Amino acid sequence: MNNNFKISVKTLDETDKIGFAVAQACRNSGGLICLYGNIGAGKTTLTKSIAKYLDITEKVTSPSFVILNEYHTGVIPVYHFDLYRLEEEGLKTIIDEIHEYTEDEKSLALVEWAEFDSGELPQDRLELKIEYTENDGRDFRFTATGKNSLKKLESIENGLKSRI
Repeated sequence: MNNNFKISVKTLDETDKIGFAVAQACRNSGGLICLYGNIGAGKTTLTKSIAKYLDITEKVTSPSFVILNEYHTGVIPVYHFDLYRLEEEGLKTIIDEIHEYTEDEKSLALVEWAEFDSGELPQDRLELKIEYTENDGRDFRFTATGKNSLKKLESIENGLKSRI
């Protein structure tokens, strides 16, 4: 099994199918997903879809100005972080929280703007780079960086083969 794969989508419905596959892969094991992409690439849109399929009933919003949104109504807790506006000291505090929330795999942490990490994020994680393509499409590039994330990646890839 490869530790990465790419899928291209052209519609929000197809993005929603990616959210479903990710939610199914994380439903019983949580973990960490690092989201990379330019402003408007679809990081929060994908997070909303994942949360929906984890049965989150709260309104999911971008954590850009609050740094962290917590959702506890679904099958597992979801912690939605944004590293964009953090300085070094704030980043250290958030990194500690991310480690805490992901160490037992009973919750899911999604980190937008993970490229601002100082290299201290947990090593076993799923990285997802979202890039614009022609005609408002998107490329989703998944990379697994550890044993648990590799299992999730395999589940996501298998779940998407028949859907998109």
